[in-house]
Amino acid sequence: MSDTSRPLLSRAFLVCFAANLLQGLAFNLFLHLPGYLHDLGAGDTQIGFLTGLTAFAAIVLRGPLGPLMDRHGRRGITWAGGLLMVGSLSLYLIVEAIDVTLILVRILHGLAEAILFTALFTYAADVVPEQSRTQGLALFGVSGMLPISLGGVLGDALLARGGFPLLFEAAVGISLFALVVSLALPRLERLRPAEGERVGMRAALGQRDLLPLWWITSVFFLVLAAFWIFIKRFVDETGVGSVGLFFSAYTVAALFVRIAAGRLPDRVGPKRVLAPSLACLAVGFAVMLGATSAAALAVAGLLCGVGHGYAFPILFGMVVTRTPAANRGAAMAIYTGLSDLGMLLGGPLFGALVDLLGFGPMFAFAGVVTLAGSVVFFVWDARVAGPRPAG
Repeated sequence: MSDTSRPLLSRAFLVCFAANLLQGLAFNLFLHLPGYLHDLGAGDTQIGFLTGLTAFAAIVLRGPLGPLMDRHGRRGITWAGGLLMVGSLSLYLIVEAIDVTLILVRILHGLAEAILFTALFTYAADVVPEQSRTQGLALFGVSGMLPISLGGVLGDALLARGGFPLLFEAAVGISLFALVVSLALPRLERLRPAEGERVGMRAALGQRDLLPLWWITSVFFLVLAAFWIFIKRFVDETGVGSVGLFFSAYTVAALFVRIAAGRLPDRVGPKRVLAPSLACLAVGFAVMLGATSAAALAVAGLLCGVGHGYAFPILFGMVVTRTPAANRGAAMAIYTGLSDLGMLLGGPLFGALVDLLGFGPMFAFAGVVTLAGSVVFFVWDARVAGPRPAG
């Protein structure tokens, strides 16, 4: 089937969407993990380190993972990642202290997350039609955004009913269901590189017009760690709002821009939408600086949700557009790996800022980094990629 005749909501897209939504729900229950670590006696810097362990494990795996997908396809790797996810989540039920067992569990969790995140998003990039790429990837991203709200709210309910053991059991059950769904992924035609076309991780890392995208993607995922990791601690320490409130507002905003205005980047050009999206994220951090009420927390969630709702699929789509199809797995391994790098660096960095200065200055710093990194990107990308509408 030609790309122009391929439907956006194909069977392959819908199965991949469902599998990713379920895996995302299991993953986002762990938005509450910092509270569990704090109960075990961890400080904010230590929480940042332990949270970052999954990211470290994922980064280590990304090197061989991308080329492996390009050579052998996405389905088998997705199934292996699903099995590892079920096993790693089950092990949280035996964790009782900040010790070597917890460290090993966090590493296994990170390996499973790396496999599933990379394989499912690469599969989605393969099946989305080129002419509506940003819209299609934005719609697929709903499967990753919706669980943010559901994970926050469901986690609040599970903790109130049965504490962290019940939350961990729920995560295991949901991840098992996701594995079963992923077994229905259709086989895709394997893409071969053109004669003389460079492929592999080094080729993707060194590609000139991808370098600015690697930069801004790194900045984007770094600053997300400020609230991904520390909203739970902020709510617990200040008594302002709830984790569910912030991430519900965040998700509603992200879903609105992706569903109601998902075609906008394809119509006017991705970079024209990316700039205000990143600015919106920075303003959300500014609101967090002075948040003293549940309403302020919800407004911050809405602003950050709009920023994330557009920025993630735009950057994702720009990477796919600029990458040779036969090297897509390697490029997606880098792109998703940068999310783990952001958590790895951002967890300890923002945790240390909280310990030293408090939550307000930490959120302010995240906002400044967002704006400064965006300026560097747009200047750099204009020089290497030119003014082409596709970004």
